Amino acid sequence: MLFNSLAFAVFLPFTFVCYWWLQRYSLRIQNTLLLLASYFFYGCWDWRFLGLIAISSAIDFGVGIQLDSATHPRYRKLLLTISIIANLGILGFFKYYGFFVESFITASERLGFQAHLHTLQIILPVGISFYTFQSLSYTIDVYRRHVQPTRDWIAFFAYVSFFPQLVAGPIERAAHLLPQFLCKRSLDTSLAKDGLRQILWGLFKKVVIADNLAPLVDESFVNYSEHNGVTLLLGVLYFAIQIYCDFSGYSDIAIGTARLFGFDLMRNFAYPYFSRDIGEFWRRWHISLSTWFRDYVYIPLGGSRTLSKAHHLANLIITFTVSGFWHGANWTFVVWGFLHGLYYLPLVMTGNHKRHTGIVAAGRWLPTASEVVQMGSTFALVLLAWVFFRADSISHALAYISHMMTSPWQTPSLLKGLPFIALLMAIEWVQRDKPHALEIHQMPVWIRWPAYYSLIAVMFLYGNTGHVPFIYFQF
Repeated sequence: MLFNSLAFAVFLPFTFVCYWWLQRYSLRIQNTLLLLASYFFYGCWDWRFLGLIAISSAIDFGVGIQLDSATHPRYRKLLLTISIIANLGILGFFKYYGFFVESFITASERLGFQAHLHTLQIILPVGISFYTFQSLSYTIDVYRRHVQPTRDWIAFFAYVSFFPQLVAGPIERAAHLLPQFLCKRSLDTSLAKDGLRQILWGLFKKVVIADNLAPLVDESFVNYSEHNGVTLLLGVLYFAIQIYCDFSGYSDIAIGTARLFGFDLMRNFAYPYFSRDIGEFWRRWHISLSTWFRDYVYIPLGGSRTLSKAHHLANLIITFTVSGFWHGANWTFVVWGFLHGLYYLPLVMTGNHKRHTGIVAAGRWLPTASEVVQMGSTFALVLLAWVFFRADSISHALAYISHMMTSPWQTPSLLKGLPFIALLMAIEWVQRDKPHALEIHQMPVWIRWPAYYSLIAVMFLYGNTGHVPFIYFQF
């Protein structure tokens, strides 16, 4: 079930009414409704994969309880290992089996051997990378004694499968989200109204901007040899905005929907394209994933607390590369992550990786010339990496970049996407100090309501009605 579908437009208000009507009975009944609604929501894609969510939830629920009573270090490590192997085993089989088999066959052929391994046609379950990471982080935190395990299996299963963020995040932590399932919730109308505003903004970014840019991106990447350099540069720009609006749009809808049910989800995007260096970019882009890899990969590897500077830098490269591989079974994602790791190294080596932590041009309408250069150079590096993320293969990415740099820079085609980008960037620049761009409740009524109706009108006039799936569903 897509957020941008008629089915969800019926599902959401129906679930909302039933959920708050059940408040008169008990919290457990409310959580049971959320669990059933979440499984129904996911089952609309393919009910056969509901078993994977249930298995992952059951294993980690049981491991959490055992970890609470276990005292022997080896037994506790064994329990944690069971959770890690189960979760990563499920993820690895469904997402990476074919990749590793094909890579092995290719490597063998280059060495002069003929390998004949059977490659299964495995369907990738929607959102498997998100809910396995969310469930796995629970057992790791229980093992570290950062959170107390729950014995309420309904609350835990609902936490893992919570439908607003089940398919594409944010990847929540048990310490933040699980306690919200264990305590009584009440409808806060002010938060619910803000949730509706954030849903509206997320839908606008998805159906108006991302979905209108999608065919222009496809045209530039599929037929790159037929376009000049400026048009190909526009194609990369369009993809950068498309994936941002598509993914952050999903996060906005997820966060806003959760607020309707009395839940607070973590922020996942914070205007990343206004970043002044790569360090700031990764503090603003897909925040839930970057912090997940920081806490569960980078720090366990040793983080910055190592005796060797080279070891520290290696930890960074490994973390970025693995985070790239998380996105998909293709070497292009590995290169994308590795490139960002290389971008990040100079900042760490000079001690400037935490230099920009505030809002750019805070208290001013316009940035300084220095800030413009910083944002422009950072965005250029991000654009280069996006070519590998979007391309079908490394050779495709290199050919695209080569053609973009060597073909004549003439008057570009595919210009019709620029007004959408200009509108987005103008709104987000003005609202860059807000949690989301449509947080305008403090403005006068004569500004607020025309803004809402204008966005709705634009969605009806220019929105894509094909119910295009979100890009991150494939991850």
